[in-house]
Amino acid sequence: MSLVMMAPIVQALDGRGPLPAAAGAGLRVMASAPLHGGELPGMVDQELADLIRPGLTPAQACVLAVASCPGVTDVLVAASGAPHWSQAASAVAQPSLNAAKLWEITGVLASP
Repeated sequence: MSLVMMAPIVQALDGRGPLPAAAGAGLRVMASAPLHGGELPGMVDQELADLIRPGLTPAQACVLAVASCPGVTDVLVAASGAPHWSQAASAVAQPSLNAAKLWEITGVLASP
């Protein structure tokens, strides 16, 4: 799940799809590839990162968006070193984005 593959986020915001179903069954949901294989930070500019949460790097903003998705309990990330782990940990420690903000983000990304 990532900002490149927004369908699970949109479905969860609508209360449908596998994420709400898993959460309703009491399962932990681990989202993987929030940086889309490391490609996303190069695709997300600072303007979009600031829309997600001012002050975050593009990578942190992408991780926070996925971590904020309804039903997601954990985010699996791969990091090449301690600084990347610290950035990821800092991102998931942020307060979650609310549904209105997630809708705004998906709307911006879906527009041509």
